Amino acid sequence: MLLLCGALLAGGAVLAEPPVVETPGPPAASPPLPAAPPAAPPAAAPAQAPSAQPIIEHGRFDLSRPEIQAFIDQLVAQGLDRAQLLAVLGAGEAQPKIIEAMERPAEKTLQWWEYRARMLTPLRIDGGAQLWRDHKELLDRIAIQYQVAPEYLLAVLGVETQYGRTTGRYRVLDALMTLGFDYPPRATFFRKELGEYLLLVHEDGLDPLSVRGSYAGAMGALQFMPSSYRRYAVSAGHAPHRDLWNDWADIFASVANYLHQYGWQYGAPVLADAQLVGAPALSPPDRIALTESLGSLRARGLLVDSPLPDSTPALLLGAPQPDAMGYRVGFQNFYVITRYNPSPLYAMAVHDLAVAIKQQVRQEAAL
Repeated sequence: MLLLCGALLAGGAVLAEPPVVETPGPPAASPPLPAAPPAAPPAAAPAQAPSAQPIIEHGRFDLSRPEIQAFIDQLVAQGLDRAQLLAVLGAGEAQPKIIEAMERPAEKTLQWWEYRARMLTPLRIDGGAQLWRDHKELLDRIAIQYQVAPEYLLAVLGVETQYGRTTGRYRVLDALMTLGFDYPPRATFFRKELGEYLLLVHEDGLDPLSVRGSYAGAMGALQFMPSSYRRYAVSAGHAPHRDLWNDWADIFASVANYLHQYGWQYGAPVLADAQLVGAPALSPPDRIALTESLGSLRARGLLVDSPLPDSTPALLLGAPQPDAMGYRVGFQNFYVITRYNPSPLYAMAVHDLAVAIKQQVRQEAAL
């Protein structure tokens, strides 16, 4: 994503709204494009609290609000039809629960060993291995085309949505309108994503009133935000439209394209385990960047399990265990995974799930 809803922070994984588990199997089909509904009459503008934070009520948006009018003007300038925009936006409904989800304090911050246990379950490992068996030729072809190992394509999909099972229950239009017009702290970002969404449904023939996703507007089996969908989603079969709900070829190719575009190095390691020997405790940096080298980390007392030369760019990672502080070292491919989600815990979980899936597939093949 991309933006992962209920953001994962660098120091721990924040548990926000629990996911809604939907029917197992391939992602649900997108509904056909219906005729645009008639524009709803403008509703009263939301009342303003003393803090200037809107009081969100469940209902239609007042399209006469200056910021909404300006937003419509911008999209008309990009080629969209004003009447159709008014019809679609007039059908959007404010969702108070989305604001509550964005502002809800973290219930618990997970440490690495806890987060890993939640992500590397038998269900996720078995699901990834089964998907590999079912689509081996397709995955091998896409892995060669984009130069990204297949186990990492599966692992991203497994961590994001359990292979398409938990793709979200909010209408994307409602989520992005609520956050874009009634949530000032992130209004600029979500208003931009709303514009990207309306361009996307126009380009790909999606029904703007039926597409569902997370409470932040992330969509499909890969939880792409609209801007990422438009930029990185691809049709593996060169069809006119890209389908990240139903078409496994498009899903695999799109995550491969995303990682490839951010600089994935085929065959290169993602991370290495490390031990601190006879030196004071190290503090992982707050910023995710390859500002260290293996040599500089080794000079600080870190014993790194890697044959790579000392000149290799690297990132120190904290991987606390129940009884002690643990360390790992991330490389270029680790950094690439954090472009999908900026949490080190997320990226470590994707790596470990990928390793577990590959190991299970190999074990089964040896039987």
